[in-house]
Amino acid sequence: MATFQTPNRGMYFEEFQIGQCICSPGRTVTEADIVNFAGLSGDFNQIHIDAEYSSSSPFGQRVAHGLLGLAIASGLAVQTGILMGTVIAFREISEWKFVKPVFIGDTIHAEMEILEIKEMRRLGGGAVIINLEVKNQMGETVMKGQWKVLVAGKPA
Repeated sequence: MATFQTPNRGMYFEEFQIGQCICSPGRTVTEADIVNFAGLSGDFNQIHIDAEYSSSSPFGQRVAHGLLGLAIASGLAVQTGILMGTVIAFREISEWKFVKPVFIGDTIHAEMEILEIKEMRRLGGGAVIINLEVKNQMGETVMKGQWKVLVAGKPA
């Protein structure tokens, strides 16, 4: 997927173009991430936190919570800078699929492509629909779907 240099500030609605591709930096998922997410969410499922139990699971090891991967992807998208200070709201997630497990030690990144833009004058900007794929260090897609974000327009 092609990338472009991100600006020092977020992009305004008018600056997004259909077909634009943005690639985030990577982030390694740690045991601490999983333990902290379990505490935050209350999801202490053994597949996430019990190494002995998980060793006999179909995956053979502990698996990160799917929603943890989604949360990390959200942070990675923000780290690209394209939404810094211009996003109004994260509006919708659609067609989201958890394709492969994310394990402790996997390094994931987000690849985003702008699919659609729709002006919303009453909000002073518009909706941007982003196709997003989260990939691991081997280039395998681990989750994917579409996000709709509301983005501010350029100030008058």
